[in-house]
Amino acid sequence: MITRRGLLAGAGGLLLAGCSGSNGRGAARPRRTTSGGLRVEVVAGGLEHGWDVGFLPDGSTLVTQRPGRLALVSGGRVRPVRANFDDVLAAGEGGLMGLLVHPGFARDRRFVTCQTHQVGGRAVDVRLITWRLSADGGSARRVGPLVTGLPVNPSGRHSGCRPALARDGALLVTTGDTARPEIAQDLSSLGGKVLRLNLDTGRPLPGNPFLDSPDPATRLIHTYGHRNPQGIAVRRDGRVLVAEHGPDVDDELNPLVAGGNYGWDPSSGGRTGFYDESVPMTDLKQFPDAVPALWTSGGETEAVCDATVLTGPRWGPLDGALAVTALKGRKVLLFHLADDASVREVSIPAELDGTHGRLRAAAQGPDGALYITTSNGDDDELLRVTRR
Repeated sequence: MITRRGLLAGAGGLLLAGCSGSNGRGAARPRRTTSGGLRVEVVAGGLEHGWDVGFLPDGSTLVTQRPGRLALVSGGRVRPVRANFDDVLAAGEGGLMGLLVHPGFARDRRFVTCQTHQVGGRAVDVRLITWRLSADGGSARRVGPLVTGLPVNPSGRHSGCRPALARDGALLVTTGDTARPEIAQDLSSLGGKVLRLNLDTGRPLPGNPFLDSPDPATRLIHTYGHRNPQGIAVRRDGRVLVAEHGPDVDDELNPLVAGGNYGWDPSSGGRTGFYDESVPMTDLKQFPDAVPALWTSGGETEAVCDATVLTGPRWGPLDGALAVTALKGRKVLLFHLADDASVREVSIPAELDGTHGRLRAAAQGPDGALYITTSNGDDDELLRVTRR
């Protein structure tokens, strides 16, 4: 089978990492910075596929682990949190995934997880669940489902699923297309989308682009035409950026535009019934009004994952940069952005370039440091990154 990577190689490798791909507006080619700029500390080990992190008011950190486990990290110690995750479908890319600590946690100790759901071994959906952490942090009880019905692949493939709060308090959730050809462009499906909803009720919010639709699912949709977005970051000016997995090439960084189509359609307009990954990530020929990527990896496979904006004077020249983790690339990419969110430059710090294996979660903590999880499957770690 001829892959897109093979086609790129046959064309002389014209799509270089970080340069303008077939569907992006382009960016500077990544440069690997010299060592000595960052300090990387291991906060804790003994995790397994740490997927997301959330910071609590007492200085401790919640970590979701894909096999269906929750941990509380405090003082370098990892303590299991007892909770019933028996219904989690821990298969392939699916399991216990995204995490969001409720902004009112100090009052009611709520947090939200995103997880693949099964009943009797049968894959049902991907859903968001609201939980309440006990006063001692040793256990969590389920408050109830916040949103159900996100499509799921029994293999777990392309499950998404990362929640984030927008500046206006809206809950944004990235969802994967479950590796099915028609879902990303189907406005009756919640897969291959970014959703916008009320954090407390799960209902669509005023201002959603399809709020007048008779379909309850469509009313939740903020953007569509995505493949498998797993990183979402909110800038100080409120702009939202999403990091998205390409097939074997063309990972993307995208700006969110309400109602925007991001041009992924492996069904080629319904002309094929199989998941054709040779189509462009952003098909501007089929969808001339699709939102172009701010950056694409071109012929390189980074498998970009989570994203967070570095803020504060402690970061010096990195203040305002977007940090994006990479799984296959085993690195952090630092996107230096202009005021309009266009990419001026991409750099790769040596301290996080192949030094800790596959990198997944990325979040700036209350102390201003960058926290990252590894996702190697064996004694995974929570890392703390600061500028020297």
